[in-house]
Amino acid sequence: MRTDIASLMGDLGIDVDPSLMRQSLMHRSYSYENGGVPTNERLEFLGDAVLGIVVTQALYERYPDCSEGQLAKLRAAVVNAQALADVARTLDLGEYVYLGRGEESTGGRDKSSILADTMEAVVAAVFLTSGLDSTADVIHRLFDPLITRAADLGAALDWKTSLQEIASVAGLGLPEYRVSDIGPDHAKEFSAQAIVGGDVLGEGEGRSKKLAEQQAAATAYERIRATLPEPD
Repeated sequence: MRTDIASLMGDLGIDVDPSLMRQSLMHRSYSYENGGVPTNERLEFLGDAVLGIVVTQALYERYPDCSEGQLAKLRAAVVNAQALADVARTLDLGEYVYLGRGEESTGGRDKSSILADTMEAVVAAVFLTSGLDSTADVIHRLFDPLITRAADLGAALDWKTSLQEIASVAGLGLPEYRVSDIGPDHAKEFSAQAIVGGDVLGEGEGRSKKLAEQQAAATAYERIRATLPEPD
């Protein structure tokens, strides 16, 4: 585990309140084993909202001809758990996370769910330290390549249809979806996995089964596309 958070701030390109930065890296597994120290879960909640508004505004301004549905698909491609985890990996964020022994022993430092949640918490720490404008600058540096790539992927199409088409091209057969939910009927949260060729290639979450499946399909689409040769 790395404890030189100054190095992480350097990679972010901004100074962050040290106590907030440390809390943003505090996974609940570490808290459970160390006397209930504050976790990063509240920061994660805030960071999700901050990231959402910055990415949504960027998409709204850059793609004036896209419909609401098309913008929603673009956003899902940028802020889904796998995309967040990939951005976190560019910062080596997993090396900084405070983990309990159980998570440490099972490869928690590279788990996409942990990395995605921590990335959102870090965004919140930046926001609480420096405000929205400075946080937007950080988000743009980290996420603009994803925004551009999402537009190039054909996000104006239905992601599940797009995934089915590219899976066929790759000879992987028809995608399948595994969906679960938690919470009471009036406030359910859905999680979906896109399974292609027997492997889980995408994961998504949302307030509806459809949204969760679309996010999972978007991530799986990107992963398959990355394996295909570039057209001549």
